[in-house]
Amino acid sequence: MEAKEELYPGNANRAEPNKVYGIEHPGSTGVIYVMDRAMQNGFTYGDPSWANFGQGAPEVGHIDGCTDKPTHIELPVDSYEYAPTAGIKELREAVANLYNEIYRQDKESKYTFENVSGRAGLTRVAAAIGDINVGYFLPEYTAYEQMLSVFKRFVPIPTTLDEESRYHIDPATIRKEIIGRGLGLIVASNPRNPTGQVIEGEELKELVTISRERHATLVMDEFYSAYIYSHDESENGRTVSISEYVEDVDRDAVIIIDGLTKNFRLPGWRICWIIGPKEVISSMQSCGSFLEGGANHPLQLAAIPLLDPAVFKDEAKHLQAHFRAKRDFVLSRLDEIGLHVRVEPQATFYIWLDLSNLPPPINIGLNFFEECLREKVIVVPGIFFDVNPANRRELFESPCHHFVRLSFGPPMEELAKGLDAIERVVNKFPKHYPISVDE
Repeated sequence: MEAKEELYPGNANRAEPNKVYGIEHPGSTGVIYVMDRAMQNGFTYGDPSWANFGQGAPEVGHIDGCTDKPTHIELPVDSYEYAPTAGIKELREAVANLYNEIYRQDKESKYTFENVSGRAGLTRVAAAIGDINVGYFLPEYTAYEQMLSVFKRFVPIPTTLDEESRYHIDPATIRKEIIGRGLGLIVASNPRNPTGQVIEGEELKELVTISRERHATLVMDEFYSAYIYSHDESENGRTVSISEYVEDVDRDAVIIIDGLTKNFRLPGWRICWIIGPKEVISSMQSCGSFLEGGANHPLQLAAIPLLDPAVFKDEAKHLQAHFRAKRDFVLSRLDEIGLHVRVEPQATFYIWLDLSNLPPPINIGLNFFEECLREKVIVVPGIFFDVNPANRRELFESPCHHFVRLSFGPPMEELAKGLDAIERVVNKFPKHYPISVDE
């Protein structure tokens, strides 16, 4: 065969060495890179000597006051069959009822099962976006980079948020971006990953008004909507969703993505949903038929009791008390180490930590991450949240270089161990202060 290829070069295998022709390897998300590097340094899941501050999920064990999760589920014979691509009707009805009861009791327009679709929300939405400009805000959840890269029809356009604005997405900025850049759709996490900020109240209401006036679609990733600390503790149980301000569920161009992953602390179930106008849900169903086929049938059935509005509100109440205490512990301990967080998280279970006051080389997120691995603690370098679809921008001067994201998702004892490890890293690199002339 090799001789024939030399004689007839047109028949040569065009694949690069160790690659299959025609198949490309998409880039991994930043968190996947982080976990791969951790494993190369000896990390294994369940190893008690490590602290995983890179964890993008909450602790899944017992929390006082929260409902213990099912350990066994029934498997009726019907559940052996494929579930509908949009999800089983009973689950879709339960999701619609949850939003109507929590956020829309005073609204005439209500969600029905036809406004709900299941499974891989962001991917289904991205697959359906047409030839338009799509806006997003930096820093942002790392997986947005691949999602905004794989589908080629639309043009992703970033807007950078900074410490001076407290990483806040305000309505005036969104209006300006829609008009000035011709945005047809905006995608954003709210509450925000990785900065832990949240848009709520009248500002969230104004976003819906702007969307309606400017004919722009809003895609809101609300996976952390129960992790809210911006209120007094007496108000624990209060959650945030843009659905509260949608006037007409079929006319307002607002798409919501959520699921059991964070708010219900069931990341392994992979049960998620999309809420929006019926026309959008029909499109999502078509996309699901060729993307992933829909969610696991038995787990959809098992999820229905968890979506009782009273259960959800009580769960959120105890969840907020528990995670607020962990947030306060981590912030206090970081202060003791000399790492002051200037923009404290008001939501999620993430801290956006500025390293710029540390001495070189650990004032760079990637270097700090590598040093932390040596002390058996995992963090996520900030550069991975400078979402850069298709590598269109040069990131040499990225504003995220001097940051890492810390998760206070793990249990308290793991947080304490990890913070001790971070202190050891900082103490390895003492600051060198210049000697004055008088000395």
